[in-house]
Amino acid sequence: MSNSQITRKFLSVTDMATKNEIFGAIAKHYGITTHEAIAEVIDDEAESLLDYLTGSIRTATQLLMKRHGLAA
Repeated sequence: MSNSQITRKFLSVTDMATKNEIFGAIAKHYGITTHEAIAEVIDDEAESLLDYLTGSIRTATQLLMKRHGLAA
């Protein structure tokens, strides 16, 4: 499964509040809009979702992904 496919699957099982936190963190870190952040992480050439995150939001996202069998 590609990074994009994993991210899309994760987003399909994640509530809107969590998605907003993730995309907000990515947007802030990279100085882009949340729409640009979404486009970046679901692009066919995207890195792992976790590669776009730092700090506690990265750790929390990794734990959620593990819970859904989508991260090592």
